[in-house]
Amino acid sequence: MAAEGGVSGGGAIEGEAAKAAKRRRFGLTTDTARPEGGGRAAPGDASAPARQWPLLTVLVLAGVGLVVVGADPFPQAFRVGTILVGAALLVGAVMRRVVPSVGMLAVRSRFTDMITYGVMGGLIVLLALMVQPRPWLQIPFLEDILHLTVT
Repeated sequence: MAAEGGVSGGGAIEGEAAKAAKRRRFGLTTDTARPEGGGRAAPGDASAPARQWPLLTVLVLAGVGLVVVGADPFPQAFRVGTILVGAALLVGAVMRRVVPSVGMLAVRSRFTDMITYGVMGGLIVLLALMVQPRPWLQIPFLEDILHLTVT
């Protein structure tokens, strides 16, 4: 009987430990899943820039836009540079959809990255087209909303 009591007592302790483990809110994470398409964009023996060409393409295009805005070489430089920054994000969204492996351009799932890059790039381009003075794009209902909020 003592042996049976010891076994059942040990089983009760193990059962309590299992319940406590289930009640824990966070467990120890030993590994994280790579985003879909987050592998190298070129073979492993290629140089680091060649393996990350999608990310570098987006960064270079955005950098060119920022240089155009900062240098202000012509009258509409702010608008053109900002459009380049938005276009860089839109290019990132297209690459995330089309290119099977985009390296570090993949941050989240493919769908989330495409939506994030696409919406942010589209909004930046839209705002760059509507910036005052002399906007290149006029959307009347947005002007009405602006007048209602300001006055």
